[in-house]
Amino acid sequence: MLGLNRWKKQKFSFSAKSMSNKLERRHFLKGLGGSALFLPHLEAMASTGVTKSTDPSVPKRMVCIGNNFGFIPQLFFPEKTGERYDLPDLLKPLKKHQPEFTIFSHLDHGSNGQGGHSGIHAYLSGILSKNSKGFTERNISVDQKASQITQAKTRFPSLQIASSVAINNMLSWSNAGVAIPPISNLNEIFDLLFQKPSPAKKRFAERDLNRQSSILDLVKTDADRLTRQVGKSDREKLDRYFSSIRSVEKQLDQTRLWIDHPKPTVDYQLPKEAANLDFSKRIPLYYDLISLALQTDSTRVISFGTGDIGSDGGGLGVTRGYHQLTHHGKVPGYIAELSIIESFLVKKFAGFLDQLGSIDEPNGKTLLDNTITLFGSGMGNASSHSNKRLPLILAGGGFRHGRHVSFENQKNRPPASNLFLSMLQQFGMETDRFGQSTGTLAGLELAK
Repeated sequence: MLGLNRWKKQKFSFSAKSMSNKLERRHFLKGLGGSALFLPHLEAMASTGVTKSTDPSVPKRMVCIGNNFGFIPQLFFPEKTGERYDLPDLLKPLKKHQPEFTIFSHLDHGSNGQGGHSGIHAYLSGILSKNSKGFTERNISVDQKASQITQAKTRFPSLQIASSVAINNMLSWSNAGVAIPPISNLNEIFDLLFQKPSPAKKRFAERDLNRQSSILDLVKTDADRLTRQVGKSDREKLDRYFSSIRSVEKQLDQTRLWIDHPKPTVDYQLPKEAANLDFSKRIPLYYDLISLALQTDSTRVISFGTGDIGSDGGGLGVTRGYHQLTHHGKVPGYIAELSIIESFLVKKFAGFLDQLGSIDEPNGKTLLDNTITLFGSGMGNASSHSNKRLPLILAGGGFRHGRHVSFENQKNRPPASNLFLSMLQQFGMETDRFGQSTGTLAGLELAK
């Protein structure tokens, strides 16, 4: 079975005879009782004996990680730019991976992304929900834009996860400008990805799909007539509503397509009472599930939000609330405790990069090399409620890394959406526009 195995490099051996013919990407081994194991990426799945980086059987993935409360700017950004820069203490846990990521400074979303805590939801879109009118795809987030080209290739076009659900800080937004609620319960995430449904549950799911489809059909019956009876303003609202309906239809079609496909089997198990563990114990488990979701090709696009640590200090030993600490007013005691939380988040991100970097893929690269990984926040300085100068780190994904790129002295600073456009193009999307972008991001190059 496929499992974490403490994220040591996976090794698989198969008979040359049994692999003499080209295998399909979703070839799986059948066992007794009808159980099935999905195979990992194999060279025999390629058209030749050697899988090249452009082989479609080695897909690009995208993971966007966002912290609701940002990071202390003076502790996050290096003093020097270019390749020969020293990591600040906060980012020292990432030292091992320094050649594999880029730090960007003085990037943000301009006036369209300003709104204090309410502006955090523009992190992955660059556009506040209230300012999205007039944009072709509203305030669609970069992860949801990327999911448009994955569609039926995976069981889930995208997956939204969060350590806690904060209504005002949703990371993922549809092209209709609707927030997509994340899942925070670890057991629910695991079951969604790997739990084999019983025959009874499967029948119930099929009936529920048919019921939802019937409801949507009834809604669409009167849609055109209703649209003709209302004014322009209401028609715009209805168009947004019906766009959401179409999105739900696509989700139902996706679910129906995969309902008879067995889920991958893994030997990973969550700890008992996982959902009730402290923040500090849960965060690594989210990363475990994200890594497994990518490795089993259950999805190729994931957003993960970290936020409230809970009233008990999250098991981190802090004595004040997270939000309270972000309004530190430069008080040393507050900054010291806030640094504990931020250091923990960076360490766990570093561990996630370790996980991705330990998994070999058939194109001679690792899962980290093939995963465009964004780490940052829509909050620049929580102490002053500023959404400017966002903390942004881009790792893996086939880009040239190992640098700190600053736009401080650039006369016309590019919007952070230029970074997202570059991510989308590298992901495989043929587009020259995303949100407020003015082009791809200067200073971000592909690896040779």
